[in-house]
Amino acid sequence: MNIDSSPLLDVSHLHHAVTTADGPLVILHDISFTINAAETVAITGSSGSGKSTLLGLLAGLDLPTRGEIRLAGQALTALDEDGRAALRRRHVGFVFQNFQLLPHLTALENVMLPLELAGRPAREAARHWLNRVGLSAREQHTPRQLSGGEQQRVAIARAFAGAPALLLADEPTGNLDSATGARIIDLLFDTHADAGTTLVLVTHDDNLASRCQRRLHLDGGHLLAPHAVTATTSTATQVAG
Repeated sequence: MNIDSSPLLDVSHLHHAVTTADGPLVILHDISFTINAAETVAITGSSGSGKSTLLGLLAGLDLPTRGEIRLAGQALTALDEDGRAALRRRHVGFVFQNFQLLPHLTALENVMLPLELAGRPAREAARHWLNRVGLSAREQHTPRQLSGGEQQRVAIARAFAGAPALLLADEPTGNLDSATGARIIDLLFDTHADAGTTLVLVTHDDNLASRCQRRLHLDGGHLLAPHAVTATTSTATQVAG
């Protein structure tokens, strides 16, 4: 049997600039790397280094000025907006710093919504994942009735409920106190291990970054050499730029 060893994410000579009143502002400079299935990778760097921009490009939420991103073998730059959205629904889950829960929906409905939009069975999967994150008793509560940590647990359940190949997390502990953040980190990595999902996260939290197999560090939009944290479980990755 042939086994596909292609990387889940393949980023080649990525360059991104925006137009300002003072002329073009380059945010990312000629970045290349690959990420393999089931890896955990932290994207780190100071504020303004391009971390969140890179995460958005990896998700196909925006297109680079030049370069190529391949997700699950498909070139994002070759797809229109609807095509990229369809690819995200099939392969990508998100966890955001500010949770991004719809305030008028219950916890259960928030987890169900992306499954329903994808035309997939929703209620039992949503209940399973709310139970997995310890919130079965809170499924009929709206976000305003939940603590910050509980809201992030709902967001994690929503992200994993669709069985994504890739989970992207943008500062997932940024709005939480240290104790709650530590519990969310444990939950995120335990759930990743159970699901076998590839996890890519942006963080300023060194404790969170140290849990990942590798770090991709951005400095002024340039990608520095990665730091292998746990080489025993990571696979070879090519980095340039």
